[in-house]
Amino acid sequence: MWKGKKLNSLMRDEAAASADCVAAQLCADEERYYELGVKLSLHEPSVAVTIARGSSDHAASYFSYLCMSRGGQVVSSLPMSLVTLHNAPLTTRGVLAVAISQSGRSPDLKAPVDMFRHGGGTTVALVNDAASPLASAAQWMFPLHAGAERSVAATKSFICSLVAAVRLVAHWRNDASLLHGVRGIPNALKDACTQDWSAGVEALLHAQRIMVIGRGAGLAIAQEAALKFKETCGIQAEAFSAAEVKHGPMALVNEGYPMLIFAPRGPAQSGVLALAEEMRARGARVILAAPSDVPNRTLTMTTCGAADLDPITAIQSFYLMVEELARARGHDPDKPPHLNKVTATL
Repeated sequence: MWKGKKLNSLMRDEAAASADCVAAQLCADEERYYELGVKLSLHEPSVAVTIARGSSDHAASYFSYLCMSRGGQVVSSLPMSLVTLHNAPLTTRGVLAVAISQSGRSPDLKAPVDMFRHGGGTTVALVNDAASPLASAAQWMFPLHAGAERSVAATKSFICSLVAAVRLVAHWRNDASLLHGVRGIPNALKDACTQDWSAGVEALLHAQRIMVIGRGAGLAIAQEAALKFKETCGIQAEAFSAAEVKHGPMALVNEGYPMLIFAPRGPAQSGVLALAEEMRARGARVILAAPSDVPNRTLTMTTCGAADLDPITAIQSFYLMVEELARARGHDPDKPPHLNKVTATL
């Protein structure tokens, strides 16, 4: 059993600061979110795309899901190489292009924003560095207000990206449940920091591989969790939708195979819980993260206003767990091997 001390790391300190960062964000830019929401509702985009990489792309996946489920707007993730390498003749007029980034300094994020803006599209940047090239390129720039983030592994900037995405969709669709629910996120994040997820550390102390499962709004955090397992713990982690596991990946599951399954509230929850039970019956080592009313859960997930907001608190608890797991496995969570804070790609 792992009984390591909760020593401070930059990753842990920054993850724990998420509630305060979100509170700061919610006190700023409300009028701008409202103005953009009105513009989008009066002039619905013909096409919507997201522009992001890494953790920011997982936040973009969450944004896309909210757009489609809450407002019916189909959203696609843009392969940036279409612009930077192929110079593809993409439609630009009437397009909503939303870029998400912590640093805002990667050329392959800025180039598509420049193209869509000059071609008559509406360009939005959710970016932590308000003085970055990406921030300057977009017509509508919304700072994440996450503050300086020094650990290579993004935490508070990712959570602030999720909240910014909620605010954008909420104002676009004048969604009362999201507009109200977003106000409770800071307190919910604080509660999520108090949840005991040490069972996850004990279960994965010697793991070499893991599947991370989610569905619906929870798939984005499964993707983010898989990335963090890889970069901070050296675990080969792959994320799948609960609806896709039986289409091939299940062939890998044998006795003791670890699976972290996120089961937040919402219409996908019952199917995810059924999958967790089926995988347990097959001998998998299921680590189930679910709200307190779910029996047989391994980890307790804090709920937050609207069900679609639960993934935000789930990833908060996960960050503290994976940071502890990294140290337990002898890794420095602040300095993953071969990685840098800013990745400049073309």
